[in-house]
Amino acid sequence: MAETLFMSDFSSTTLTLGRYLISPLIRSADCGGYSASVSIKSGRGSATHDRVLRLVGRFRTAEGAQSHALAKAIEYIRPRFGAAGVLFPHTQGAE
Repeated sequence: MAETLFMSDFSSTTLTLGRYLISPLIRSADCGGYSASVSIKSGRGSATHDRVLRLVGRFRTAEGAQSHALAKAIEYIRPRFGAAGVLFPHTQGAE
């Protein structure tokens, strides 16, 4: 289940896919629009891995930036599922 949190000009939604926790981070850009990053976590305790991707591009809306961040995270983890048969939601790319 997704949860949305708002802090200052940042927003974060978490999504769990298999053993991965995906957290897009959206921020108001100084030059207008929005920028996006995404955190991809796996593991537990001292075996936790967190990959943070800083994404290129500016977006007109926070929703567009969030959709792009989720799509890039899914694109990053998709090969790691191999033949596990996990279904991925259809996502659109950047605006």
